[in-house]
Amino acid sequence: MKPSLKKFNNELQHELKNILGYWMRFTPDEINGGFYGSVANNNEPSPTADKGVVLNARILWTFSAAYNETGESEYLEYANRAFQYLTKHFFDDSFGGVYWTVNSKGEKLNDRKQIYGLAFCIYGLSEYYKAAENKIALDLAIKLFWLIEYHAYDQAKKGYFEAFTRDWKSITDLRLSSKDANEKKTMNTHLHIAEAYASLYKMWPDKKLKQQLESLLEVFAHHIVNSETHHLHLFFDENWNVKSNIISFGHDIEAAWLLLDVAQTIHHPGWITTMQSLAVKIPDAVIRGFDKEGGLNYELIGDRFIEEKHWWPQAEAMIGFFNAFDLSKDDKYLHRSIQTWEFIKKYIRDKENGEWFWGVRDDYSLMEGYDKVGPWKCPYHNARACMELMRRTESIFKLPD
Repeated sequence: MKPSLKKFNNELQHELKNILGYWMRFTPDEINGGFYGSVANNNEPSPTADKGVVLNARILWTFSAAYNETGESEYLEYANRAFQYLTKHFFDDSFGGVYWTVNSKGEKLNDRKQIYGLAFCIYGLSEYYKAAENKIALDLAIKLFWLIEYHAYDQAKKGYFEAFTRDWKSITDLRLSSKDANEKKTMNTHLHIAEAYASLYKMWPDKKLKQQLESLLEVFAHHIVNSETHHLHLFFDENWNVKSNIISFGHDIEAAWLLLDVAQTIHHPGWITTMQSLAVKIPDAVIRGFDKEGGLNYELIGDRFIEEKHWWPQAEAMIGFFNAFDLSKDDKYLHRSIQTWEFIKKYIRDKENGEWFWGVRDDYSLMEGYDKVGPWKCPYHNARACMELMRRTESIFKLPD
């Protein structure tokens, strides 16, 4: 097993360099600052594309985390670039929080307050504070935490509401994107609030923050994770009534390891035990989402598979199944993690132009009409998978025989 893990580790180290190298070479916007809002599969940028807060916050997290992982100074330079652009152009000095999008010149465009966007800013700022020891970054992350708690936390039913107007009033369209249900609470936002709050807690171990992380784990255990199927419900009304029948395999497997990380971050024995169990049960449920080539399908709607293989569920599957292997010592999970990596190398990674394609269809042809860089296409999932697995594999193959 150890030789295969060493090979896996070496390939992931190489892939991390390739991913980050791509973003350093092709995405900086040297005219308007920051990073392009869109870059096509042939690496041609769209200089007039709008710029989204999620993409920019994820770039900040990625380069900060890469510096923290490797110590490579050039990664910190790009983290600095992302921090400067994010704080200059996305933060709302009048009402607090961050804008959803700005135009190519960095001017306010969509000024709605999407809690998902605030969460990713906390995630990026916390990691950047660890990298740069920039107190302003930590202060901004803490301010965003308190804004979410004041405006979005549901004191009666727990959990968080999705979105608000610029001045924090109610809004009719709560959706992250056109494909989402227009509901007041979603799995996706709660997962990334938990991820962001855990990152902040590592830098700022505040009592209230810990309390809210415990509340988030309770929400997942009692409302979001289906106790019978171990898949995640996606959409809810304010009373936690389920409003969808869609299974998102990528979110399932991402949650499998992230929720355990949250429990471990706050050192809560009870939640660690619960999430360790789910970290194996959820992958067992996700296995049916794989196809014969080892690619993870996108969704299951009723009894119909959406047989697209998007880049990010493959990245999360590598981590989630390796995590299940780490806990159970059952080689079937390790084989699934490595098999997913083989699928990525064969179908998802762009061997000619670098980085990863958005995905492939059921016949493994490229999904057309999707850029390599965009509001949702970022270096966060795949770079994070490389870093997580570099650490995890190294900790095993360095153990004495």
